Amino acid sequence: MTVSDTSVQALTRSAVPYGQGRARGLGADVMGVHGVEMDNLVALGLPVVPGLTVPIGSGAGLQNRETADTVIDLLEKLAVRGIWPAVRQDRRPMLMHLRCSAPVPVSALPPAISVIGLSNRNIDALVDVIGRDRDIYDSWASNLRFVAEEALDVDADDLDDVEDDHPDSRTRVPALLDLIENSTGAAFPVDPAEQLGLAAKAMLNRWASPRGRRARSALSLPEDTGIALHVRALRLGSWNESGYGTAISRDLETGRYAPHGVFHLGVRRADPNPGPGDPLTHTPGGTQILDQIFATLEPHLRAVAEVEFEVRDRQLALLSAGPLEHPGPRAITHLAVDLANAGSMERSDAVRMLKPDLMQDLLHAQLTLTGREQLLAHGLPASPGAAVGEVALSSDAALRLAAEGRNVVLVSAETTPADVPALLAATAVITSNGGLASHAAVVARGAGRPAVCGATTLRIDTASNTVTAGDFTLHEGDVVSVNGRTGDVYIGSVPIRPAEPSDELEVLLGWADDIRRLRVRTNADNAEDAATAFRLGAEGIGLCRTEHQFLGDQLPLVQRLVLADDEAEEIEAIAALTAAQESDFTALLRVVGDRPITVRLLDAPLHEFLPSDGNYGDSARAERAAAAHESNPMLGLRGVRFAMVQTRLYPAQAEALFRAWVTVNAEGRSPKLEVMIPLVSLPGELAEAIAQVDRAARTVFEDTGIQVPYDVGSMVETPRAALLAGHLTADAQFLSFGTNDLTQLTYGFSRDDVEKTMLAHYLDHGLVTDSPFAVLDRDGVGALVSMAADAARAARPNVKLGVCGEHGGDPRSISFIDSVGLHYVSCSPRRVPVARLAAAHATLEHR
Repeated sequence: MTVSDTSVQALTRSAVPYGQGRARGLGADVMGVHGVEMDNLVALGLPVVPGLTVPIGSGAGLQNRETADTVIDLLEKLAVRGIWPAVRQDRRPMLMHLRCSAPVPVSALPPAISVIGLSNRNIDALVDVIGRDRDIYDSWASNLRFVAEEALDVDADDLDDVEDDHPDSRTRVPALLDLIENSTGAAFPVDPAEQLGLAAKAMLNRWASPRGRRARSALSLPEDTGIALHVRALRLGSWNESGYGTAISRDLETGRYAPHGVFHLGVRRADPNPGPGDPLTHTPGGTQILDQIFATLEPHLRAVAEVEFEVRDRQLALLSAGPLEHPGPRAITHLAVDLANAGSMERSDAVRMLKPDLMQDLLHAQLTLTGREQLLAHGLPASPGAAVGEVALSSDAALRLAAEGRNVVLVSAETTPADVPALLAATAVITSNGGLASHAAVVARGAGRPAVCGATTLRIDTASNTVTAGDFTLHEGDVVSVNGRTGDVYIGSVPIRPAEPSDELEVLLGWADDIRRLRVRTNADNAEDAATAFRLGAEGIGLCRTEHQFLGDQLPLVQRLVLADDEAEEIEAIAALTAAQESDFTALLRVVGDRPITVRLLDAPLHEFLPSDGNYGDSARAERAAAAHESNPMLGLRGVRFAMVQTRLYPAQAEALFRAWVTVNAEGRSPKLEVMIPLVSLPGELAEAIAQVDRAARTVFEDTGIQVPYDVGSMVETPRAALLAGHLTADAQFLSFGTNDLTQLTYGFSRDDVEKTMLAHYLDHGLVTDSPFAVLDRDGVGALVSMAADAARAARPNVKLGVCGEHGGDPRSISFIDSVGLHYVSCSPRRVPVARLAAAHATLEHR
């Protein structure tokens, strides 16, 4: 290939020694990412291997012998001025190493080429110096193979034959040299400059080849993306005092500062996997210099540092250094706290380092995957965590197996309130129907159980007690492993790593609390869930779903009310329900203490309370159930609408709550009560429901002489309520956006159906970027929230505004919620730490 005089002169002028690119104002678009990386290391005062960068677009100039000679002369001068003694020794000549980099990080670059300049003239002397010949011959053979194929057009099959016939590199090198001479008519050059030119040609040809084009296409890089070439000095030293290695700054299991890695004695081989190596403690000259390097790199990178280095005659120099990819949340957390405590960064910067999504792995158990697991099914990641257990295909089976002390995974088409005792007894739940806001998903998140919902490939046959997915059929009692973080279900038992929140995480969350504007509450219906949430940092309860208190043993109480035959039976049912709720509220308020608690009066659709097996006890009750049947119960007689028809229900619930407050107040606690009316669409509905609550408060005052303090507000879960928020605040002292139903009604999506059918299609075709039930839709639902918030504040400036849907635990949704100025979010207990951190990130983002 002929190189013009102009390009030769340009190359001679532009070859940039490591460390000088910054001074010239050159970035990765000219120097490649490795050139910038090495410049930064020099600027930090760290020892680096002498080298220089040939900028992007100039590499072909190295094919001119005169230019390559000039580059080699410059490299030798750099080596002498650097950490090495004179290199112009016949016995220990300077060899070269060539690598490349693109303007952006790329994983499919041409391989590096080592021991450039090696020949039969100097090999014996070098072997005498290093004391071993295997490593240097391995590298030489790899060099010859790559250059022969990519720069000299030697047939690849012939090269393969040589490798097959000569497994020992000491005999392979002469065979390769002979093949090159026979194929090209010329001997492989001895001159280092000519070898450097061929190496550069080979590397550029590989990048321009179909393989290189495929790599660029796979990474969505422009077709004309070029590469910079980096020429490094390679001076061989005695085998016992030289080598190469890799190290990282932290123990990724504990996150603590503990440099560790591997070291290999001898010449750096071209093979990317040279074997297990030795511990760093075997490094000639010791590891003190690595400690100093990491002490400089971590504050500079603000990341766990990873380095490649080599040692020659006990002198260590860096080959590369940068942030470790995917170090894990434990290491990031420890590093952030360490750097902030050392004064190397502000606490706000430390909080920024840990991403809320990544923190999930610290809070929940994780499956330890090897890649060899057998996937049974994939569904929606409805509740994070991991569990292993025996398949149970009914609630009765789950309760029976759990009572025997066995771990159980409840597998069902969907769940209802009647299944809650079994769901709580299980270690995980899998449903073939339903989405992220389905009954199973909501209950599982609240209870801290891993859940996978909408696994539509599962076929459950309760007659044969089997579940089938594709070619796999499992029987009740077979073992499965559930990954609630990814939605994957595996056949058999997969090892589990338990959740291990660290002390450093608590420190970081404390700093996040000092930063965030949004308050963080929890969705909790009982004392146990509330205690868990408060332990995780919740500042109150933003949603107590009173219908969840009618589960398990108390389910017949609400069934009795719904199916009451006459007024007397209805009054008896109300009295029993009130007594049960007063007991539940008392236990809950004792845990709440002086914190705020928002209690939502009954909201669930009535069909959820009817017997799932259709067993009503007698024909009259069955007829009443049939009369109560609704075609679309989620939009039927639920929430405030039921209270308009059954006028005794809300007063009874409110009275139970107020009497519970009187009890705990006498014990020295003063919970801040907020009574919430659900599914409001008409201001008149809200006014009437508030009047019912007020009557209950007067009844309690007349009986006890105590005026219970409370606020009354509305849940905003219908588009009409959002549009009329200003009118609602004429009576409501607070508004809480129920974004699960608000999303459902704004889109006209059935949240239990679309996620298992059409939503995957919409995601695949780019119609939506996320499930709107997982990430709040800013353009539609978010617009309603923003509009409602503005109208509510205009009508009542001191109105309290919050979100109690599951979006209250999603980091991206929290960012939006903070931006529109709401006061708090409320989420399931185990999402509280994520919400705390996400709220701090949102504050920092919107400053």
